[in-house]
Amino acid sequence: MKSLHTYTLVVVVATMLLMQSCSQVGKNSAGSEFMPDMAHSVAYEANYYNYYYNNTWGSEEDYHKDAQPKLPVKGTIPRSKSSSISVPTANATAVYNYQDTEEERARAMAEIIDNPHAITDAGLKVGKELYNINCAICHGEKGDGNGYLVRDDGGVYPVQPAILTNEEFTAASNGRFYHSIMYGKNLMGSYRDKLSENERWEVIHYIRSLQAKANEAEYSQLVNTLNSVDRPAGEIKQLAEMNSSHSDMADHGHQHSAHDADTGHQNNHADKEGQDGHESHDGHSTDHNDEGHDNTDHGHNDHNHDNH
Repeated sequence: MKSLHTYTLVVVVATMLLMQSCSQVGKNSAGSEFMPDMAHSVAYEANYYNYYYNNTWGSEEDYHKDAQPKLPVKGTIPRSKSSSISVPTANATAVYNYQDTEEERARAMAEIIDNPHAITDAGLKVGKELYNINCAICHGEKGDGNGYLVRDDGGVYPVQPAILTNEEFTAASNGRFYHSIMYGKNLMGSYRDKLSENERWEVIHYIRSLQAKANEAEYSQLVNTLNSVDRPAGEIKQLAEMNSSHSDMADHGHQHSAHDADTGHQNNHADKEGQDGHESHDGHSTDHNDEGHDNTDHGHNDHNHDNH
């Protein structure tokens, strides 16, 4: 009997506790919470004030103070200074003045022609790695639209990914690729938060190299036979060297001309001096002859005078 009484008491207490724990929320009450820290983390959210009234780790003023922005940890490296592709470099710093509309897409395709980065072997290597990570799963490692998601033993993909090596995309402007990376297209989402500005352009360079390979053209640091828009870094370097050589030749020619001019000036000066000296000698002879003529005349006059 005693054990039955004890058992009944335990059941009643347990029932009361269960009912209390399952109490419904009211207008001014969120109900009872056991272990509230599992729902309300004690961790601070940066630049976000979310004070919890049941906290036991300080006052509301203390929490507000702790939630304020802090100085970076000593030794922190800004994203813009990172050279690793695993940490995008300053994704939000590049201004892109085109919106996510079809009209703006067409404007980007018409206005964005040049790739601001020259073709380099190092850039193509980075572009390949980024392409295989982010793009090849749909567009295929060869750019043929036969990526892993549309493999024969996989699920049926809703749409055929773009074949980047076909005639349409080979003739497309760089703006078409860049805008698609920024905003996505059809089932393709945006990659603006995964690729930095520089990385987007290197991926586009690598896509061009895939197009060149498919069309038996060449697209490298030294040669580009795919199009007349993208400039190989080697060609730019050669032009710079040629311009420097032409500049040096022009400077040498200028110095040679200046030397010739000085030499000519000296020769002219010497000729003038010689001519002046000759004229002076001739003048002296003329004067001397004039004196003789005068003497002759004077003698002739005296002779006539004597005859007279």
